[in-house]
Amino acid sequence: MKTRALIALATLAVLAGGCSTTGGGRAAPVDVTRYHLSQPIPAGAVSIQPKDGAAGPEFQLYADAVGAELGRMGFTPAAAGSRADYIATVDFVRTDRGQVRTRPPVTIGLGGGSFGGNVGVGGGASFGIGSKTRTVYGAELAVQLRRHGDNTVIWEGRAITETLGGAPGSQPADGAGRLAAALFKGFPGQSGITITVK
Repeated sequence: MKTRALIALATLAVLAGGCSTTGGGRAAPVDVTRYHLSQPIPAGAVSIQPKDGAAGPEFQLYADAVGAELGRMGFTPAAAGSRADYIATVDFVRTDRGQVRTRPPVTIGLGGGSFGGNVGVGGGASFGIGSKTRTVYGAELAVQLRRHGDNTVIWEGRAITETLGGAPGSQPADGAGRLAAALFKGFPGQSGITITVK
């Protein structure tokens, strides 16, 4: 009877583990460093450009995220054919940094017991169910803000994070938004200081 109860409990644990969502938990923190001239940066029209001159679909994700954050601070997109007050160059990197084996969400322990005939079996074992191999992604966003008139760099910043595949913020669109939000948090920020944004 005890053996049947143990098997029933183990089966329920397996089913419960299978129903849990993958990639749960909070998004990874973002490390941010900014540099500037410690001078006021009044809002104005800004043109967002790729650092290397090549703009593709993934660049647009980061450019849109940067533009959204600048818009919240009063900057506006430069109209076509008009002269921008600022030029924001955007550079980004998203790389596969290897894989890790995650801990199983369910661990079942099987202990020794007594059976009929006064025969006792000692010892026990435990094993995990649901362990996965997940990819670690590194993502980095760098933005440089220059005055159009004299091409002076007046502000630049870099945001870096790592995420597990399937975790919050691991998709490129989500990651671009998180990096941009962290990068411009408290703009212009304290120059030369690295902060961690959770």
